[in-house]
Amino acid sequence: MNADWRTRYEVAIAATREGGQTALRHFGGNLAADWKPSTDPWKTAHASPVTVADQETERLLRDRLATAFPEDGFLGEEFGDQPGTSGYRWIIDPIDGTRNYFRGIPIWGTLVGLEYQGRVIAGCVDLPALGEFYRALRGDGAYCNDRPIRVSAVASLADTTLLYTALSWFLHPGRQEAFNELMFATQAQRGFGDVYGFMLVARGSADVMLEYGVHAWDVAAVLPIVEEAGGTYTNYDGGQDIHKPDVLVSNGTLHADALGILRRHQLRG
Repeated sequence: MNADWRTRYEVAIAATREGGQTALRHFGGNLAADWKPSTDPWKTAHASPVTVADQETERLLRDRLATAFPEDGFLGEEFGDQPGTSGYRWIIDPIDGTRNYFRGIPIWGTLVGLEYQGRVIAGCVDLPALGEFYRALRGDGAYCNDRPIRVSAVASLADTTLLYTALSWFLHPGRQEAFNELMFATQAQRGFGDVYGFMLVARGSADVMLEYGVHAWDVAAVLPIVEEAGGTYTNYDGGQDIHKPDVLVSNGTLHADALGILRRHQLRG
């Protein structure tokens, strides 16, 4: 195991836990939000809430990680990109699922991913309102609350539970037809979205998650957890780029079948 990876991973675990607790202290209160208009072409009709908790949590994470590793770079939802010189970059979403958070719904998380030379090597996901902490380091397995997790063994789409975040993101030519076919091919469909849906697939509680409209900070921490749990993460074209808005995550066994449906509709994100 690379000693530098392990050192950063251990610091990331502690920082993510502290960040999650910072966000949790504001949760459920009378929290004011600013609404920032979306610049994403797939969300032009939707504004996104940002609260003092988002900003305070990201500041804390950046401070803890930069203090330990001052030459590392950063990319965060609230405070953008900060280049580094070490080859490492931290990718931070202080509160993933801010709409849930703002409305008092406990399905939200604090996410910290770590890149080394462009490859995501570690991820931490704290869901403090649910009491669940997920983590993974390449080659070390995936864990929830320090117990190993594994994707499901479901082998047929007909037996699959399909997850998604928002139906409105699929109401476009091509995407809607692909989503409908995948929905009718599966046994159950649930809107457990944002980071929680990915973690449900990683731990074997669901089998496929189809997502659209993500950014790097939404998925950097997710990718190594899913893969270390035995699952598969790709974009709709079968490649793997955390900077694309489209994501298909599965238990691996079902991936080719689900990807085949997307390709039949020439879905490319």
